[in-house]
Order: sequence, then structure tokens, then C-alpha cells
Amino acid sequence: MAMRSALGRARGIGSAKDGFHHWWIERLSAIALVPLTLWFASAVISVAGADYATFSAFLAKPWNAGLMICFICAGFLHGKMGMEVIVEDYVEPRCVQVAVRIFLNIAVYVLGVISVVSVLTVAVRG
Repeated sequence: MAMRSALGRARGIGSAKDGFHHWWIERLSAIALVPLTLWFASAVISVAGADYATFSAFLAKPWNAGLMICFICAGFLHGKMGMEVIVEDYVEPRCVQVAVRIFLNIAVYVLGVISVVSVLTVAVRG
């Protein structure tokens, strides 16, 4: 039998004190995605059925390219944060959880960089 109090036994096994930051970033990205999604929907409607040259000219405008990059970054960040919560809650063996989180981080960053570079490539060549 240990001579420690209940509080002493509980210390060190609680929260990692990172939950609020994660929650706050997820909420901020969700708030940022509201106007960005509205812009994206109107942008898709405005260039629907257009050829590549028209779309390239659309993305060549710095305002449109910048908003597209912001939409991509906020979307990938928000999706990554949401997937991390799902992995933390439902993937049970710790080693599998770590492997899934590593794969998730690599996939999100690689796809995000590819997406941003693609937008910049179309914008610069347009």
C-alpha cells in the first residue's frame, strides 16, 4: 500500500495541457474557413465551364491566388486537427496511434505543399 494521497497519485497522469491550444486552433481555422468557403464556392461558379486559359487568368490575379492558398492551408490545417482528435480518441494501441499520426502529418504537409505549389505554378504561368 502506497503512502500517497489521491492527489499525489493523480499528478502526472492527467492532461498534457495541450488541449486548449488544439481546440482554439481548430475553432480559429473553422471560423477562417467560413468566408473562404463562400469565396471558393463563388470562384468555382464564376469559372465553371471555362477553359484553362480563363482559369489561369483568374488565378493570376494576386487576390485570387492568395485566397486560394489561404483556403488550402486553412482546410488542410482544420482537417489535420480533426483527424488528430479522431486518432487520439479511437485508435487504441499507442504504437499504432503514433504511426497513424506520423503518417497523417506527412500526408497533410506533402499534399498541402503540392497544392500550394500547384496554385503558384498556375498563377505565375497565367
